[in-house]
Amino acid sequence: MFETFGFETTTAREASVLFGLGLGLAFGILARLTQFCFRRALVGTDRRAALGVWMTALAVALAGTQIAVGLGWIGFADHRLLSPDLPVLAITLGGLAFGAGMVLTRGCVSRLTVLAGGGNLRALLVLLVFALTAHATLKGVLAPLRSGLGTVTLPLGDSVSLAALPGGRPLWTAALLALALMLVARARPRPRLLLGAALIGLLVPLGWVGTGLVLYDEFEPIAMESLSFTAPMAETLFYTVASSAVSAGFGVALVAGVILGALLVALARRDFRWQSFDSPRQTGRYMAGAVLMGIGGVLAGGCTLGAGLSGVPTLSLAALLALASIAAGALGLNAVLSPASGESAGSPPRPQAQPAE
Repeated sequence: MFETFGFETTTAREASVLFGLGLGLAFGILARLTQFCFRRALVGTDRRAALGVWMTALAVALAGTQIAVGLGWIGFADHRLLSPDLPVLAITLGGLAFGAGMVLTRGCVSRLTVLAGGGNLRALLVLLVFALTAHATLKGVLAPLRSGLGTVTLPLGDSVSLAALPGGRPLWTAALLALALMLVARARPRPRLLLGAALIGLLVPLGWVGTGLVLYDEFEPIAMESLSFTAPMAETLFYTVASSAVSAGFGVALVAGVILGALLVALARRDFRWQSFDSPRQTGRYMAGAVLMGIGGVLAGGCTLGAGLSGVPTLSLAALLALASIAAGALGLNAVLSPASGESAGSPPRPQAQPAE
C-alpha cells in the first residue's frame, strides 16, 4: 500500500516522521486555542465548558475511527488495546495514579506539552520527569513493577471490545456517540471552541489511517498509532540523549510538532511568557504528580489521549477502563485536596495551588 501513494525515495518510517510532525503541529495549534485538557473537564473551574470541548473531540474521533473501520481501511484486531487477557489490576491502579498525578500537576500530559510550548517551565520540568519515569517503567528499574501487576489479568477471549457484545459495533458506537453529544449539548460550548474540538477529534482517525493504511509497508512495517503521549514522551527522551544510536519515529515527531504548534500560537497571540515555580513545596507537588503520571500512564496503557481520545474510539474495554480509572483518580484526589475538605466552618480557607495554565 505504501508504494502506491507515490513514495519512491522515502521509507515508511521516514514518512511517518513527517506525518507525526504535521499531526503534532495541528494538535498543538488547536489545543492551545481551545485549552483542550481532560483535567479541566473534570475538576477545572470551567469544567462544564471544558467537558463539552473534550466530548466534542471524542465524538468526532469515535465517528471518524469507526467509519474508517467500516470502510475496511484499518482494523484493531492485533492492537495492544485489544489483548484477550485484560491486565485489569495494572490498568486500574495505573489509571488512578495518572488521574491523581494530573491533579497534582494541574494538567494532563497533552495540556502540559502545549503549555511548555508557551514558555511554562513548570510544565517542561514535569514532562522531563514524566518521560524519565515512564521510560523507567517501560524498560528500566520500574519494569518489574509493570510486569508483576500485568500478570493479574481477566481473560476476555474474543470479548475484548464493545463490538463483541450484543448489538455489535453499530449499537455501541451509537450509544457512546449519544452519551458524548448529550454532554456537549448540556455544556453548550462556544461555536469557535466546538469547531476547534471537532478538528482535534478528526486528528485521531487521521492518525490511525495515516499510519495503518497510507504508510503501511509490508517490507518495513511501522506501528499503527494516533495521538498519544506516554510512549512518545519516553521515546523523545531516549532519542534526545542517544540520537546517534536511534532514529526518530512517529512519536518523537508528534511531541516536537505539538510543542512547535503551541509555540507558534503563543508568539502569534503575544502571550508567550516564561513561568516557573513559586516555592519548593509547589515544586515537590508537581514532581510527585509527574512521577505518578509516568508510572500510571504506562500501567494504564496510555494517557488521556492514548487510552482516552484515541483509545476509546477503538471500542476497547481496556481503553474504557483506563479512562474511567483516570477520571476516578482525578476526582478522588481533587476531593481530598479541596479547600473545603477537612475544614471546620470557621476555618480559614487554604490557598489554592498555582495552576499550570
